Amino acid sequence: MTPQPNPEAGAAVKAADRDHVFHSWSAQELIDPLAVAGAEGSYFWDYDGRRYLDFSSGLVFTNIGYQHPKVVAAIQEQAATMTTFAPAFAIEARSEAARLIAERTPGDLDKIFFTNGGADAVEHAIRMARLHTGRPKVLSAYRSYHGGTQQAVNITGDPRRWASDSGTAGVVHFWAPYLYRTRFYAETEEQECARALEHLETTIRFEGPSTIAAIILETIPGTAGIMVPPPGYLAGVRELCDKYGIVFVLDEVMAGFGRTGEWFAADLFDVTPDLLTFAKGVNSGYVPLGGVAISGAIAETFGKRPYPGGLTYSGHPLACAAAVATINVMAEEGIVENAARLGASVLEPELRALAERHPSVGEVRGTGMFWALELVRDRETREPLVPYNAAGEANAPMAAFAAAAKDGGLWPFVNMNRTHVVPPCNIGEAELKEGLAVLDAALSVADEYTQ
Repeated sequence: MTPQPNPEAGAAVKAADRDHVFHSWSAQELIDPLAVAGAEGSYFWDYDGRRYLDFSSGLVFTNIGYQHPKVVAAIQEQAATMTTFAPAFAIEARSEAARLIAERTPGDLDKIFFTNGGADAVEHAIRMARLHTGRPKVLSAYRSYHGGTQQAVNITGDPRRWASDSGTAGVVHFWAPYLYRTRFYAETEEQECARALEHLETTIRFEGPSTIAAIILETIPGTAGIMVPPPGYLAGVRELCDKYGIVFVLDEVMAGFGRTGEWFAADLFDVTPDLLTFAKGVNSGYVPLGGVAISGAIAETFGKRPYPGGLTYSGHPLACAAAVATINVMAEEGIVENAARLGASVLEPELRALAERHPSVGEVRGTGMFWALELVRDRETREPLVPYNAAGEANAPMAAFAAAAKDGGLWPFVNMNRTHVVPPCNIGEAELKEGLAVLDAALSVADEYTQ
């Protein structure tokens, strides 16, 4: 689609937004949202007709890009048949979505509880774990994000938790492996893995295994930095959970449905959790949907005992129809395979080449269509380009980098001192290289702040 400029309409949209929309995670008077006129494939555009290649996939959810015609048609068809229905009934779209998801989840995660998004999926996974075990505590990692609702944000391990942390949520945080900024004085992945597992087991013992219901981890942390865990770590966590009778929860809200080049990131590590949360890529965010995939043992807990939880729109027909169409499109068009292939043949070598050229790039890490560049002032000391949780003038270097990317027609995903490279999983090679060229130029701006 060719964008048609209409600045008057854009000004009206912007004015109404500023007058009435309250934006998340923002100081309302300090933001300037872009008015978006349309989107298609890997691109979106504003009312001035300026087009952007979306290297953020929205908020890492448009795994099949914008406006995929088969998914749009499925939503239209479902709307013409049944727009909505209560969750206590068996509905074709809901049943089929659950079947297709269960076919792809690892192990025996064959029961699907539908939610409206990722945060409430995490809320319900934790509730299930606590009821299944009869224990109160949850262990989660620093450098994690699990959602903005009350329990999910308390489980979160980044600064978004601080304002809502009651200190009474039954959450204990621990350090997960991250060799580039190791907390364990490790020099190799093997050391980092072994010491991180030792640290976790020590935490379990000192907290009291009989008090811990669940350990929750993002299989590959998303907004916290796309730190791919070292070989053996997730398997080691699985063993600790089995040893102490703890429910193992993997949060695949961001990493699932092709993002890592597999249907689920757990498949990369040959690990099966007891509960797996999902959202985002399950239908590319076309209609809000999330859920929990549940193991046989935990499902059996609620076989004759009611599960005390639910949502009015659980398994909403429009959302489930979008999920069915999305999963079928991903299978028919080889989108998971495309993410794996271009991740290995284009993204990884090109990003590593960028690191060679730009002193601001401290580390490159990721897999599939899920990558992060960690930007630093000094490669030797690994000092971040901006301080942790920087704002205002302290964040100027990252703001300048992001502005340069946008000026070049690339919409980046920027968080703290990192830029994440997370385009749609069905992006083409030419589009990918187009975006990498703009990224190359924008990194030259970041280089100006290095020592």
